Parts: sequence; C-alpha cells; structure tokens
Amino acid sequence: MESTKIDIFIPVRLGNTRLPSKALKIFNNKPLLFYLLQRLKKTKKIRNIVVCTTENPSDDLLVDFLTKNNYDVFRGSEKDILKRFFDASEQFKSDFIINVDGDDIYTDPNYIEKLIDKFEETNADFVDMEGFPFGFRSIGFTKTALEKIYTLKTTENTETGYRDFFVNNISINKQKLIYKNPFPKNIRFSLDYPQDFELAKIVFNKLGNDFHLEDLINLFNKEPELLKITDGLDE
Repeated sequence: MESTKIDIFIPVRLGNTRLPSKALKIFNNKPLLFYLLQRLKKTKKIRNIVVCTTENPSDDLLVDFLTKNNYDVFRGSEKDILKRFFDASEQFKSDFIINVDGDDIYTDPNYIEKLIDKFEETNADFVDMEGFPFGFRSIGFTKTALEKIYTLKTTENTETGYRDFFVNNISINKQKLIYKNPFPKNIRFSLDYPQDFELAKIVFNKLGNDFHLEDLINLFNKEPELLKITDGLDE
C-alpha cells in the first residue's frame, strides 16, 4: 500500500503592515524564514515543505530567495488561503497537510511529529493543537477535508480565521493534540511586531537553531525579563 503523502504548507507573504517583509528579516546573514525551514527539515515522515505565498509582485523577492535556495514554493490567491492551500495540494498531490504559519518561527519538529502520530492513530480529518503557547498552534488536515471546506465556503477572503472553517464543520472528524505542561501565560512565540524581531534575535543568539519548546520555556523561566520585550502585544 502506498504511504500517505504528508506535506507541510507554510503560508508567507511580505506585504505586512506591522512588520514589513518580516519573513526576510535578517539575523546572522540569514532570513528568519531560513531558520524555520531548516528546523522543520528535521521532522520525520514529512515528504515536502512548501512555502505557499501569493501571486502579488510584492512577494517576488521571497520567491527569489526560495528558488535560489532550492525550497519548494507555490504561488496562489492572496486573500483566499484555503484556495491557495487547495491549489497547492493539487500540484503536490498531498494526502495530509500540516499548516505551519510563517509567523511561527520557533515551531518544534517534535510536536509536528506528535501531530502526525495523532492523525495516524485516529484517522482524523483534522488535528488541532490545544493548550500550547501562542505561536505553537499548527493544524493538520486531510486533502479530503480541505476539499470539502473549499467547496462549501461562501467567501473568497479566508486570509484570517481559516482554522475555524474546519473547527465549525460538524461532518469532519476532529482530534486534538493537547499540551499540559505549565508555561508563563504571557509568553509569546510569534513574529508580527518589531518587538517580536528583537526578541527573536536574543533567543537565536542564546539557543541557536537546534532547540525545542521546552528549551524555550526554560529560557523564559530563567530569564523572565525577556517577557517584558513583547508584553502587551496583541495576538
């Protein structure tokens, strides 16, 4: 029997307002997106890692970086991420897709593997991550579930809140990967504001790029002053 084709899709675009071109912000001569891609390569059972960006010319620079460095890239709808995902899944013939947001630059491959395990153990259509710090909530869904959601949706703007399309569909078999370990409640692991970038430079200086979620939490527990850098920012 042919094995399930499992791919990671990373939605990224450069036309941000709060932190323009954030994915290509440079740390130690490499864009921050590079560190996420390199860490995700350590994930087992993954076939492809595809950066899903837009057809907008503002993303040409991102595509140039990806193609020059031999990363898979797909260009699709700017506002309709569900369409972008669906079209990418058609091109790459994906069976199960894991969505890792481009903002989630600290994503831990260990928990992506646990998400895959949950999918394989339960035969779920959709796997959510619950109880994790902000910036660590990836989702996984089958191509079948994506096609159902894509066919049923009545809007062409799914840029935000696309997770809810899966969560709110009662015909989809949903499972959760739950994180139960304690962590500071105001901890923030994302890249959306200039303060997030300042924090990222400190974190990568201290931990390098070979770390896991527990290493990050330990760092913030030992150095709680780091929490002040992003204190008060919106999710």
